[in-house]
Amino acid sequence: MSALSAKRLTARYPGQPASAPALLNLDLELPAGERLLLLGPNGAGKSTFIRVFAGLMHATAGDALVLDKPPRLARQQLGVVSHATFLYDELTALENLRFYAELYGVVKPRQRSATLLERVGLADLANERVGRLSRGQQQRVTIARALLHDPPVLLLDEPDTGLDVAAFGLLEDLIRSHTVVMTTHDLTHGLRLGTRLGVLSHGRLVHEQTGISPADAAALSDLLEDLARR
Repeated sequence: MSALSAKRLTARYPGQPASAPALLNLDLELPAGERLLLLGPNGAGKSTFIRVFAGLMHATAGDALVLDKPPRLARQQLGVVSHATFLYDELTALENLRFYAELYGVVKPRQRSATLLERVGLADLANERVGRLSRGQQQRVTIARALLHDPPVLLLDEPDTGLDVAAFGLLEDLIRSHTVVMTTHDLTHGLRLGTRLGVLSHGRLVHEQTGISPADAAALSDLLEDLARR
C-alpha cells in the first residue's frame, strides 16, 4: 500500500481557468517510509499539492489518497506544517500544543506537549507567549504540533523557514521515521532530508528521481532555472 497516491489529480482554485489549473493530471505513488522532496518554480503547484493532501482543498478531478483514504478521512494520520504557523500569539508554547493535543484526542496532552517542546529544544520557553518568540522558535513549535498525535505521514511546506543549523538538525532527526512530503527553497536542506524527488512545472509532474543526494544539487539547480524561464 502506498502512503500517498495521486491518480490523474487535477486541482483548480476558484476563478482559475480550466486550461491552466494549479495541478494537472498528476500521477504519483509514495511508498511508506520515503521522504519526497517536491521542487519547482514559484506557482508550480507545490503548496497546492500539500493543501489537497492535507484535506484543505478539494481535487477538481482524479484521486488523492492517504493510506488508501481520502485526505479528509485521514487527518489523524497526517501532520501538517504550512506557510503560516496557525499558532495563537497570546497563548504560551505549551498552551498552544496542549490545545491542539486535546483536539486530536491525545492521551495525557500536557505531558505529550511538554515532551515535544523538549524534543524541539524549547523546554525553557514552554511558558513564553508565542507572540514573543522568534520566527525560528515559532517554527519549532509548529513542527512539534505536527508531531503531537504521532502521525505516520507528514506534509511539510517549507518546514526549515527560520531554522538555524541546530534547529535544522533537530528537524532532520524528528522526521526520519515518517513518510514525508516537503517543499523548500533551500536545495541543500531538501537534498539532505529527502529520499526521492518530484519536480513540478505549471501543475505537471515533469521529473521524478529516487536515491537523491547532495551531489544532485548542481543538475537540479540548472533544471529549476530552466523551468523558471518557461
